[in-house]
Amino acid sequence: MKKKSNKKFLKALGKRVKEIRKQNKISQDQLSFEVGIRREQIVRIEAGTQNSGIDILRKIAEIFEMKLKDLLDFEY
Repeated sequence: MKKKSNKKFLKALGKRVKEIRKQNKISQDQLSFEVGIRREQIVRIEAGTQNSGIDILRKIAEIFEMKLKDLLDFEY
């Protein structure tokens, strides 16, 4: 089985979060406030440069009223 890179995963996750955030017309400021983290962390998550804990990803999914597994449903 071929090992996929962590960087590719983080980039794809960031792209997914950004797409969903924009579809829901939520700013980075608003999302960071609702998650309880700094805006800079949202910027880094969307850029694929920050490895986020499962608790942050769960909160993001809840804000978008989706299951965590659906947030993580992407190809990388």
